[in-house]
Amino acid sequence: MAVPTTSSSPAPVATGPARSYALPMAAMTSLFFLFGAVTNFNDVLMPYLKDVCQLTDLQSSLVQFAFFGAYFLMSLPAGYVLRRLGYQRGIVLGLLVMAAGALLFVPAANSRTFAVFLLGLGVLGAGVTLLQVAANPYVSVLGPANRAASRVSIVGVANNLGGTLSPLLGGMLLFGGSAVLKARLAALPAAERLAQEATLVKAPYLGLAAFLAVLAGVFFMLKLPEIEGMQADDETAEQAPVSTQGRKSALDFPHLRLGVAAIFLYVGVEVGLGSFLIRYGEAQGISQLSDFTQALVRGLNVATNFLAVLFGQAPAAIDTTAGFTKAVGAVLVASYWFGSLVGRVVGIPLLTRLNDRKALAAVCAAGVVFVLASIAVRGEAALWLVVLCGLMNSIMWPVIFPLAIKGLGSFTKQGSSYLIMAIVGGAIVPLLMGWLATYAGGLRVAFILPALCYAYLLYYALSGYRVR
Repeated sequence: MAVPTTSSSPAPVATGPARSYALPMAAMTSLFFLFGAVTNFNDVLMPYLKDVCQLTDLQSSLVQFAFFGAYFLMSLPAGYVLRRLGYQRGIVLGLLVMAAGALLFVPAANSRTFAVFLLGLGVLGAGVTLLQVAANPYVSVLGPANRAASRVSIVGVANNLGGTLSPLLGGMLLFGGSAVLKARLAALPAAERLAQEATLVKAPYLGLAAFLAVLAGVFFMLKLPEIEGMQADDETAEQAPVSTQGRKSALDFPHLRLGVAAIFLYVGVEVGLGSFLIRYGEAQGISQLSDFTQALVRGLNVATNFLAVLFGQAPAAIDTTAGFTKAVGAVLVASYWFGSLVGRVVGIPLLTRLNDRKALAAVCAAGVVFVLASIAVRGEAALWLVVLCGLMNSIMWPVIFPLAIKGLGSFTKQGSSYLIMAIVGGAIVPLLMGWLATYAGGLRVAFILPALCYAYLLYYALSGYRVR
């Protein structure tokens, strides 16, 4: 998911001797890498918990609901906490809250209790929300103002990179493992096997908790520049453009209301497609993978297997001769997010030369076509059409967000807060997809919802964006 970072209205930094911002910027970049990694790990965690806890598709979708629901519940409290603690201590607190959420996975795995897993995810999401609210302003002030845009690009790419790598690591840890381990688990009775498989999640989350604690210590000791006050990016009532006269709230602007819905559906469709890609692959009944997919899986497997040693496992290759498996699906999930990374690196600079609305309309139309075509066909082609949607998603946030706040004048900050809260779409749309998959005809029916989301986004690109 795109991280809501902007370079507008950077905060002034106290004047004084020139200083190096390399270490603080490296720490901030690690935060944004962490945002992407923790968020997208849920795409492999969801099918893993479905099996381990014996869930329906609807129940498993609560993974994303618990995580992204925190964005909605914690956005306003996070602002209050930061006003009391300050931004730097807020970052430290956010990291420690995340560490507490990661530690909850240990009792959850020991008891194989889905409710405790959801509690851990909710606490993780709350910590991420606090970090997002605290960290974003620092990206603009860590260095000269004329290089703010480049810093935004760096942390955005770090976010996408973390989101690409974490499904690969998750697939290896949760669905891969050593041949000896898999053989031993297969020989156990079902109940005992599930109990043993549940413990596989403890190592990555214990490692995450340890990393978060170390990172909290780093941020506690760092001397980050003080934010003395944001430059005014809104206008007084006397200076406001005519279009703001007589309006009492940002929600009085139709294009902002439609933009909130657009962000809600964009985040929802991006998270929903990634979350259900593995389950969608299982439903295809693919017994033979193409040469291209087998080569991709083997290549990435070789590149990532050395990490298994860090978790006490002997590296084992993913079996590509058995058709589609969860381990293969994890590689496709990583490919889906890699498409978003490529699109961000290549596409965003192109937006300075292209009409952004036309570009948005083009990728939204392609999204509709790809999802409907995926529903119509069967087999591996259906999966790769969904993977291509990751590339289409890459420019949506940086185009929709500015269009939605355009012309708000003195209501710009208020409108921005509504758009950030709309990230809760990542909780709701996967839940609706899970309901459709469980009660309304299966995963093919559920995938009609992402097509409808893209259709609305196409409407916004063609008409809904207009300021009126």
